[in-house]
This record gives sequence, C-alpha cells and structure tokens, in this order.
Amino acid sequence: MILIKTIPQLQEQLARFRGKRSSIGFVPTMGALHQGHISLINKCKETNAVCVCSIFVNPTQFNNPADFEKYPITIEKDIDLLEAADCDILFLPAVAEMYPPDDVKEHYNLGYLETILEGKYRPGHFQGVCQIVDKLLAAVTPDHLFLGQKDYQQCMVITKMIELKGHKTTPIICPTIREKDGLAMSSRNLRLNEQERITALAISKALFYIKENACTGSLEAIRQHAEQLLTNAGYKVDYVAIADAATLQPVENRDAKQQMVALVAAFLNEVRLIDNMVVNSEWSIVNSETFAPSKEMAS
Repeated sequence: MILIKTIPQLQEQLARFRGKRSSIGFVPTMGALHQGHISLINKCKETNAVCVCSIFVNPTQFNNPADFEKYPITIEKDIDLLEAADCDILFLPAVAEMYPPDDVKEHYNLGYLETILEGKYRPGHFQGVCQIVDKLLAAVTPDHLFLGQKDYQQCMVITKMIELKGHKTTPIICPTIREKDGLAMSSRNLRLNEQERITALAISKALFYIKENACTGSLEAIRQHAEQLLTNAGYKVDYVAIADAATLQPVENRDAKQQMVALVAAFLNEVRLIDNMVVNSEWSIVNSETFAPSKEMAS
C-alpha cells in the first residue's frame, strides 16, 4: 500500500494508473476503522483495479468542538487493517492540505435535506461534509465512490452534492455491517464503556421493532413505542422517524408500494449514536437510485 499525504503526490500517482486505463474506486473515512469500513474496501476492490482510501477527521463537519476533540484516532491499527485488505493507496492529508489559508468556503444548496433529522439537530454538519467530500473527489476523481448505508441521510446529501458539482463519479451505497448482536458498527462505539456497549443495543432493537411491526397498527404508535424503548434504556433521543426511503419525508399512512426507512439518533450519556433500517423492502431494492434526491427535496 502506498501512503500519500499531499494532493499533488496523490494525483501524480493516480495519473500513472489512469495511463493504464485502470478504474479507480474511492472510500473516504475519518479513521478508527472497523469491519464496516473494510467491507467498503472489499467492495471497491471487487469492482475497480485501484482502491483509494482516505483518512481525514474533518473539523468543519463537527458542530460540537468537544465531539471533534474526542473523536477516536487509531492510525497505526487503521494502516494495518488497510494493508490486510490489500488497499492500494492511503491518502492521509493534514488539515492544512485540505483547508489551506487561501481556501474559499463554498455553500451547497441542499434544500430540504439540510433542514430535517441530522440537518436539524446538527446545523452546519452537512455543509462540512460536502466541503470535504467535494475536495476529496476533486483530488481523487474516482470512477466509483463507496459509502455505507449507516449514514443514510449523508449518502443522500453526498449524492446531491455530486449532482450539484458535476463530479464524474458513481456513488455505490453498501449495506450497514452489524455486530453479531445487531449493533451497527461505528467508530463512535470505541467511546462506549462496557455497560454502555450493552445499553447501545437498544437502538438496533428499536429499529427491528419498527421493521417487524410496520405492517400492522398505527405507524405513529409504532414510532412512539420505539422511542419509548430508547428513553427507558436511558437514552436522550434526538429523533425516531419513519420516512419515505427516497425523500425522507415523514410517513404517516402505510402504502405497500412505498419504500420506508426508520432512522434513529440518540445520546447514550456523552456519545451520540445513529442508525437506520429499511423497513418494508430488501436491501437489493434500495440501491444507489434511492439516494438520488428528487427535485422536490432539493428545492
């Protein structure tokens, strides 16, 4: 694996691969890697000649400075995992590389997507996400971009940004990878103590409850019960939502043909955890097209 720290060096190396007409896949991360990230690397390797992974803890997407300071850094372990997965290039830039002194901050017109769920509870977060992913895509110019479904709304936001900026890359959305007990793999899990790790299971249990009961009874009653499960477990809930899988508009009345997704964000003491689950369809139905915002959403 080649470790590169500057954009010019990265582009010089990638130019060599492009000279051989090699397809390039890209997996952006903030490090603290786990098997969910490695599943993206594996998928990238299956479909591209060259796999590029970036590790960059992006300061502009943290609306809480304390959260940024506490974000886990495990770079030596990360490098070992990427080498074992046969990643070709690790891009490991410094903050000054991605945000030089003369950097001009861009605003992205994300429309409705930026006002709900994560956008509502983390103001400015998605602007920061778009800033760094835009920069990374400009640096790597990959054929394919690999993202995890665990950050469902973020997948939609990035897909919208790609459309806005005209990046010539295809986003590939891959399923959430879970621990054997159902907990979604997340870098933030490293911040949980032993008891919190047990309590964290309440999130996936609440989502499975929604999935198992969405075809019977009132959706709002089901949503409220799932939220109560989290409150009873000691969570401070930001939201529990049942939404249209393609628009994230709240769903109140069941429609057998409508794809729905359940989304949760809640604090377990100081750690904010998010998760989601497609409610009434198999993963194979929820593909990258689901994450392409409609014109109504973008306005």
